[in-house]
Amino acid sequence: MKVNRILAIAAVAAAIVACGKNSAKQMAEAASQVSATSEPAALTLVGDTIPVTVTVNYPKDYFRPDAIVTVTPVIVYNGGEQAGKTYTYQGSEVKDNYPVVSTDGGTVTEHMVFNFVPGMEVCYLELRSACIVKKKTVDLPTMKVCEGVVMTGKFAQGKGYYEYREDGYPATIEGSKEGQIKYDINSANVKAKELKGASITEYQAALKEAVANERVTIKGIEIVSYASPDGGEELNAKLSDKRSGAAEKAWGKITKGIDSLAAPSAKSVGQDWEGFQEAVSKSDIADKDLIVRVLSMYSDPEVREKEIKNMSAVYNELRKEVLPELRRTRFIATTEFRNYSNEELEALSGEDVANLDETALLRLGAISKEPAKKQEYYQAAVNRFNSEPGKYNLALASFDADENAQASTVLGQLADQNADDVLNAKAVAAIRAGKYDEAKALLDKCDQGNKAVQHNYGVLALVKGDFATAADKLNGAGGVDEAVAAILAGKYSQAEGALDGDESANAEYLRAVIAARQQKVLDAAKYLVSACKKDPSLKEKALKDVELANVAK
Repeated sequence: MKVNRILAIAAVAAAIVACGKNSAKQMAEAASQVSATSEPAALTLVGDTIPVTVTVNYPKDYFRPDAIVTVTPVIVYNGGEQAGKTYTYQGSEVKDNYPVVSTDGGTVTEHMVFNFVPGMEVCYLELRSACIVKKKTVDLPTMKVCEGVVMTGKFAQGKGYYEYREDGYPATIEGSKEGQIKYDINSANVKAKELKGASITEYQAALKEAVANERVTIKGIEIVSYASPDGGEELNAKLSDKRSGAAEKAWGKITKGIDSLAAPSAKSVGQDWEGFQEAVSKSDIADKDLIVRVLSMYSDPEVREKEIKNMSAVYNELRKEVLPELRRTRFIATTEFRNYSNEELEALSGEDVANLDETALLRLGAISKEPAKKQEYYQAAVNRFNSEPGKYNLALASFDADENAQASTVLGQLADQNADDVLNAKAVAAIRAGKYDEAKALLDKCDQGNKAVQHNYGVLALVKGDFATAADKLNGAGGVDEAVAAILAGKYSQAEGALDGDESANAEYLRAVIAARQQKVLDAAKYLVSACKKDPSLKEKALKDVELANVAK
């Protein structure tokens, strides 16, 4: 919308006339020779304020050297008026400290800001002024500078952009079930008591449970046999092989009555040095660190065994406590659990969230539509697991609920205060609190390639009225904030693109504004009718909207 018209500013004009002529009457008669422009040409709402810059142009010989001029800008609206700061100027011979206006002519530019109040939707800005020459004060005619307030910025949310952390909830959970049998020294015989022992009994029960559970799939079964690392490498390799064959035969007895099991794969390891090291590390043997050091120093099995046997006292302990545990076969079933769907999780949450793990609680928070429910699940994750993503997401859910103070408190409890997403979220809190300098300082600490950070730079520019920068930073973000910034920056194609897919009443209204600014009156009318059907309250707004002055009527 181009409203960059040159306006006569009565206050300053009359002041100039008063200073350049012999009487107040002649000053008023010459007032029309002074011109001015305002930027923006139509008052525009920025946040909760109306900023405007007025530049006055006046010709040579208008401002008398001994004159003083006062100018007071006033917004007049339905129900009242709001006066701004009074500006005072002086001629070159006045002995005071006001800005000097030369008799050679020039310009005077002032930036002023008014606080928006209801009723200002329909208003105009005028200047009221007086000229003082030789202690005589003359009130000069009041003239309008510009009319109406562009309210399009009211549609902007300006609340900042943030992204929840991933919940880490897996579609499937890998697991394993294991049972073991042990052998006598230098033996490959499977003893009956081993097949009836606790390890195999528990393993059988786990297999039966897995087969019966439709959510569990047994992906594979492996039989792994070993020999303890004493007695020579070649001997133990053969012994391990025999144990592997014996274990395969025992498998049928172990799984008797358990259907739907895949055929197992068998493997013979030989000397179990890996198990030996692990067992020693977990033992209470006094010299276990020395043993582990020997294992790291020598890779040859014979040298290892020799060095360990040289530590006679230690070796006796190993022979009693460690080596017998390594004469074994492991039966390992690899399982896959199909996790609960979102719908199933919601059903489970109605019963008892106490049985859900951290990721399940985080997923419930992610899929919940109500901010209060999100907060409930994230708080549960924090209470039960001291969950860091739970804390962060709880803060964001507080943003969703417009609980800015609560969000700030929770953000302050996170372990990594310098993480990009935390700094960005703190910037959002600052934006919502109107602490724009603080918000910028936080964003400046972030990775500048971060999408959320750039988005929030755009939001900062938008709430400050720097619409060109806002449109640039928000380009591609989509949504109302980008659309509003682009409209006010005059980038109508970008604004239309930002609203793609949004058929809400507000989006239709903004489309009407875009069309009206491009003089597409019929399109503007079509969009406005659609907007008002979806939200009848917009009709009254449109009747007062300077953007739609040629459409709403």
